[in-house]
Amino acid sequence: MMKLLVSNDDGVHAPGIEALYEQLKHIAQVRVIAPDRNCSGASNSLTLHNPLRVQRLPNGFYSLNGTPTDCVHLGTNSPLADDVDLVVSGINDGPNMGDDVLYSGTVAAAMEGRYMGLPAIAVSMGSRGHDYYETAARVVADVVNKMAQQPLRLDTILNINVPSIPYEQLKGIKVTRLGRRHRADTMVQSKDPFGREIYWYGPIGGHQDDAEGTDFHAVQHGYVSITPISLDMTAQSHQQTLSTWLTTSDS
Repeated sequence: MMKLLVSNDDGVHAPGIEALYEQLKHIAQVRVIAPDRNCSGASNSLTLHNPLRVQRLPNGFYSLNGTPTDCVHLGTNSPLADDVDLVVSGINDGPNMGDDVLYSGTVAAAMEGRYMGLPAIAVSMGSRGHDYYETAARVVADVVNKMAQQPLRLDTILNINVPSIPYEQLKGIKVTRLGRRHRADTMVQSKDPFGREIYWYGPIGGHQDDAEGTDFHAVQHGYVSITPISLDMTAQSHQQTLSTWLTTSDS
């Protein structure tokens, strides 16, 4: 039986991670290590200037006062670590599509699993709301069973986004590319109760590229989107252009 490490960025008490555990425990040995609070937008950040403290909760989950990346590192590369075959991160309350993956703590936890040499999956709901976590959990269980038979290459993770509909209403699965968003709205200026100036992030941008083949398009049309994400961020197609630019003498 496979051994899974499960984490997230919504926090150890989030309903998404509970739904994921309840589904995966029937097909694998599952260990949950997740942040003690919501860490959405944490990306790949590490806790370097404060000690990390772990607490085992009554339900067997481990709570950590750190980031999603810290959680996966603790679960794979510390005295607390156990043998792990696969890292699963989620289920996120809301989508991680297009440019979202740059900021996502959900995706970052999966990336850390890959950095540790393990297959990894990030899973998110196509919209906010707690009604259809079971749908996403069942999709992940299907994918985990496939990965047990045919493991992924070690330079990619699977970024899965699931429409917020019943499992039986899913139209299927599409392998997609990342779409793109417009830039976010201007930050909102306000004042706290003491009259001090504060700022809040404005709403995220709308879809700039949601053409057929993108993750946005698949989810909008009732399909599960699975995007393979490479950890090598080298823009290989531009290497020769840059080399030529650097070696060309000024005229």
